[in-house]
Amino acid sequence: MSKYNELVKKLKEIFQIDKPELDFGIYRILNMRAKEINDYLDNKLKAKIQAALADAGNANKTNIEQQLQAAIKAATDAGFEPEQSPKVQELKKQLAATASGVSEHENAVYSHLLTFFSRYYDNGDFISQRRYKGDTYAIPYAGEEVMLHWANKDQYYIKSGENFANYSFKLTDGRKVSFKLLTADTAKDNRKDNEADRRFVLIEPHVRTKIDEDGEEYEQPYNPVEVVKNRIIQDGQEIEREELIIHFEYKTVNKGTKQDGLVQDAISKILAAPQVQHHWADLANRAPTETKPNRTELERHLTTYTQRNSADYFIHKDLGGFLTNELDFYIKNEVMNLDNLQNAQVFASVEKQLRMIQCLRNVAQELVIFLSQLENVQKNIWLKRKFVVSCDYCVTLDLLPEELFDEICANKKQWDQWRSQRVVEQTQLANIGFLKQNLALMIDTTLYSREFKEKLLRSIDNLDELINGVLIGSENYQAAKLMTAKYKGKADLVYLDPPYNTDATPILYKNGYKESSWASLMGDRILASKYLLTDDGVISYAIDDTEASLLKELEKQVNPEREVFQCIVEHYPGSGTGRSNVSRTHEYCIFSVPNGADILRGDAVEDGIRTRGFRRAGTGDNNFRIGNPGRPESFFAVLVNKNTFKVEGVEPPPPPIEKGNYPLEDTVEGFKRVYPLGKNGEERVWSLSYEGAKRAVVDGRLISSKDFVINRLYHDKARRLLLPSIWQGTQYNATTGGTNLLTNLFGDSGRFSYPKSLGTMSRVLDSVFHSKETSLTFDLFGGSGTTAHAVINRNRAFDENHKYVLVEMGQHADSVIKERICKAAFSDQWVDGRPINNSNGISHCLKVIKLESYEDALNNINDNQNHKLEDLFGNNAVENEYFVKYSFSEQINKSKINTEHFSKPFDCMLDIAVDSAGSREPKCVDLVETFNYLIGLHVKSIESNLDRGYVRIEGTLPTGELTLVFWRDCDKIGYEELAKYANRFDLYAKEQTFDVIYINGDHNLPTAFTLDTEQGEVTRSLKLRQIEPEFLSLMFAEEA
Repeated sequence: MSKYNELVKKLKEIFQIDKPELDFGIYRILNMRAKEINDYLDNKLKAKIQAALADAGNANKTNIEQQLQAAIKAATDAGFEPEQSPKVQELKKQLAATASGVSEHENAVYSHLLTFFSRYYDNGDFISQRRYKGDTYAIPYAGEEVMLHWANKDQYYIKSGENFANYSFKLTDGRKVSFKLLTADTAKDNRKDNEADRRFVLIEPHVRTKIDEDGEEYEQPYNPVEVVKNRIIQDGQEIEREELIIHFEYKTVNKGTKQDGLVQDAISKILAAPQVQHHWADLANRAPTETKPNRTELERHLTTYTQRNSADYFIHKDLGGFLTNELDFYIKNEVMNLDNLQNAQVFASVEKQLRMIQCLRNVAQELVIFLSQLENVQKNIWLKRKFVVSCDYCVTLDLLPEELFDEICANKKQWDQWRSQRVVEQTQLANIGFLKQNLALMIDTTLYSREFKEKLLRSIDNLDELINGVLIGSENYQAAKLMTAKYKGKADLVYLDPPYNTDATPILYKNGYKESSWASLMGDRILASKYLLTDDGVISYAIDDTEASLLKELEKQVNPEREVFQCIVEHYPGSGTGRSNVSRTHEYCIFSVPNGADILRGDAVEDGIRTRGFRRAGTGDNNFRIGNPGRPESFFAVLVNKNTFKVEGVEPPPPPIEKGNYPLEDTVEGFKRVYPLGKNGEERVWSLSYEGAKRAVVDGRLISSKDFVINRLYHDKARRLLLPSIWQGTQYNATTGGTNLLTNLFGDSGRFSYPKSLGTMSRVLDSVFHSKETSLTFDLFGGSGTTAHAVINRNRAFDENHKYVLVEMGQHADSVIKERICKAAFSDQWVDGRPINNSNGISHCLKVIKLESYEDALNNINDNQNHKLEDLFGNNAVENEYFVKYSFSEQINKSKINTEHFSKPFDCMLDIAVDSAGSREPKCVDLVETFNYLIGLHVKSIESNLDRGYVRIEGTLPTGELTLVFWRDCDKIGYEELAKYANRFDLYAKEQTFDVIYINGDHNLPTAFTLDTEQGEVTRSLKLRQIEPEFLSLMFAEEA
């Protein structure tokens, strides 16, 4: 194979157009341009190099010819025979060498290009592998005292979802086939991973030793192909459904072993299995391609599965800059060889090569530009804020108006869900009386009509204040990007419990890059967390010995202004991990706090009673009955016996209509009504809601002075010790407080591996929130939902108002976390999936959103171009420059939502993956909710009526500006209709209600308004903004 053909083969591998059978993610983008890329590599690249070298050779030849003529003339003038002149002889040799030099330099250019790009490219990724001399690497260093560096430091790690490890698809008859990855075969005995390749291999039948819920060992057999029977709920009925499971290992193999060969071997074994031949023969159905006419359905999915797992682990943050710097380094050190310039012969050789080097650099730079624009497409799609695909709510009945109860009572799906969760007995008949007696039951709006959801949202004032928790179904980095505008500087605690990267909980990683893959994963997520924290916010990590040292170094590098503290948690007493030397029974809880801050606290040394005023002080809007957001649910009368000064009870809050619409006189029993009124009569609020105050009265925690000043008693700790560095006790046991707790909660086992102990998470919360009644915790690795469970228990125990945001992208976000939250709110004690205590449920509102994934975003890039490049540009040079610099930037523009979608915003459809195999279905994405997060809106109310074509949202921006967002279907509410709605919906500035109004579509409303005093002083201004440009600008903004 010629040097040029070798180069083209490598470049086609780098551009990933050598796999036309793959039709997902980045391969779809490349296939759109495969014809032009092939033409460029097969024809235009070679012609460009030859032309450049020919021009250089001609210029050199002309120069030598001029020197030769001058030498001949000089020899003749001196009376010499020119042919006898040494200079003439040397110049003739140089002239003859120019003919063969072009061919020699052409091969040198091909060889250097192949060497350079092969050095940095590794199966879908560009890795920093700069060599200085021989095999020595040069690391960029800026003079720091201590520097932490890893191979992928300048790259985003993108394989953090479980979809990459496990892969499922359905046959035409609806049956499910799953590829499942068993624990990876990792390096043992200090043997480095880069001494052998790792590939996906069908397992052989074998037995593994496992540890059960009680810490006892047992043997578990595994077979490559097995059929399991699952019981699922369908249409309210429990049915049995078969699933074919095919087990793989990611194991070390001999160097040079090809994945394609292993795939073919696996296919032969799977199709030969008796279970497959008898009952799953559809796997052998043909799914042909142009190059593989005999490809089977099994091969199609298995090829996709292995390719998704073995390539494209990273996206470079600045590939163009990186490769440009590396190219200059390569040329200086390996082409020019500057160390030998003092050698005269070598210097002469370098002088001859300068034209070749110029050609090499120009061509290489063109390829770098080409590659970097492709990488930038992926980077921009990775960094863009993702669409909200769905938004639903789980709400306890006590928070809903009774006029919704008839519809709830009639909803069969809701009763089926309650029975499945065992919060309602199978024999319980649907009736409203039962609902009124069990107000801690949570409805799930996914089970109701759109109209019901609209009525529910209209009934809620101060929506974001009411919401206790948010569960985000998303890859955590993407979620953090979208959430930053809303939650920047709001999180009191960020909790990170990442995969420990051990044999039991490994991440997918590139051959030879296990540690650096994990470092890239965590580095960016720590940085994203940083922006969420309050000034005195705390970061807490759960980790074990495997990555503890690296994690602490990453934390110090990202947050040098913070201090790190480490606690040892005995989470597996008596049955630790490790099969040689030491049995590890511990893990670590690492805290990061601002330098000099004294925040963390441990147990109390003595109990005490503290008295504080019940009426809230302060100037924030949440201290008043009416505000943005106000707290009308905490404005009510406390009833005091005028003879004994005993607090006898509380009255329900009056409707928040206007100031003073409530009775001030004594009750018929003679009790004095005491409201949270300030000295000047301003309507403040109590520190508890009406429901919380009722419980406080029963518990004797509200008292009155003789002047009818209401105080609240706190049965808390008078003094707390510092947080100890060693945590021991049954409450931290991951088996009893994690695995067994989930088994009791759900009534079955195995829903989630290695859950965190609830006691451990409760200790983390207590160590940070010991003196706080309200807080926000952000958990980017939601896992089994332990953080939410601990927050709910703390609110129940102390009648406080702590909130949480959980991020998790696995299927268990629904099957484990959401159900766990609903059950934890209903009762604090469960056995065999049933509540022991039905009387201690608490109010709870959970918001559940799902985001578009990175793969979804790639798959929604469409190429609607029918033109050819030559039709656009008649000039070949212009056409080439356009292709190299801009051909892929058009694709990224097509990933942006079309502005036409904004005219009918409630019908915006995108293809969204519905399973791990990437099967896509058109789904209507939620532009309204997406925009709320893009602008960081704190939502007060949502009025939605899609039948009439509008959604109206009131809220507050992070700047404090009162904001109205008005979305409309422009076909239903055009120019004339909008004018009719304008007064009703406060779209005119004269109402003086809002500071900012957002509206979609073309309109003729005034876009600015200023109210001046007689002296010309501006007292109020209003800005009316178009949604479309703001939406697109924020979605693709570089910084959060």
